Amino acid sequence: MYYTLLTDNTAESVTENIQQEVATQTSFAVDFFHENLPKAINFGVGVVFALIFFLIGRILINWVRKLVRASIERSAADKGVEQFVDSCLKTGLYAILILSIIVRFGVDTSTVAALLASGGVAIGLALQGSLSNFAGGVLILLLKPFSVGDYIIEHSDNLEGTVKEIQIFYTKLSTVDNKTIVIPNGNLSNNSLTNVTAMDLRRLDFYVRIGYDEDLKKTEQIIRSVMEQEDRVIKEKEHTVFVDDLAESYVALCVRLWLKSDEFWNARADIMERTKLALDQAGIRFAGQKIDIVMKEQ
Repeated sequence: MYYTLLTDNTAESVTENIQQEVATQTSFAVDFFHENLPKAINFGVGVVFALIFFLIGRILINWVRKLVRASIERSAADKGVEQFVDSCLKTGLYAILILSIIVRFGVDTSTVAALLASGGVAIGLALQGSLSNFAGGVLILLLKPFSVGDYIIEHSDNLEGTVKEIQIFYTKLSTVDNKTIVIPNGNLSNNSLTNVTAMDLRRLDFYVRIGYDEDLKKTEQIIRSVMEQEDRVIKEKEHTVFVDDLAESYVALCVRLWLKSDEFWNARADIMERTKLALDQAGIRFAGQKIDIVMKEQ
């Protein structure tokens, strides 16, 4: 009987402890919820307003960039200047927008300024390559070694292509096989390069090698006839054919003429093909590699 009573009292005690623990945890959860609910609501509202503010700011930034690009286009400035200014404007406006959103969340501007000042040295060291590229982009726009649309050859890495964009840190080239090459502006401003299309006209030199048995004067006449019949050859500039080398097994003729830079490659291929066909039709044979083999009797 005593054991049964003790067991009942223990069970009631355990139940009461559990009830008290549940009540305590529930009260703690309710109090925590009541205390932090306004903060959570304020934070959520702040996030929503920040997103709305960012979207509105993004629309305004795109609008400002569009106005600036239109203004630069009306001023007939170089396309590279337009791309570079647009890239700088985009970076600066987005930086201002993000700082404004940070301040909107209650971060003190003096704190932000102190953080930027204290991290300025570290940021400068980390971004020294980027700063060099930025300075290189400014030099490219000021000195204009090339413009958008020019075909350039960068000599340090033998990269070449048509300039498509001059951005704040990088310049993009498009190759003849439609690949995109991204070159840091610092490399382009500090290394030598060749601007193939800087001038309106470009000289074409190619060589025709014939054997010593072929008629030299007839060959020259045929090549001149091909040049005269080609409309893309600049007739006002000197175009000539002359003997450039007397080798052991061939006579080398140099063909020299002038073409427009934007027509150079297509005209070059057509002229060389027509020269080959005209010489074949006239029976003029090109010289090949000649090897003399001498057999000695034992």
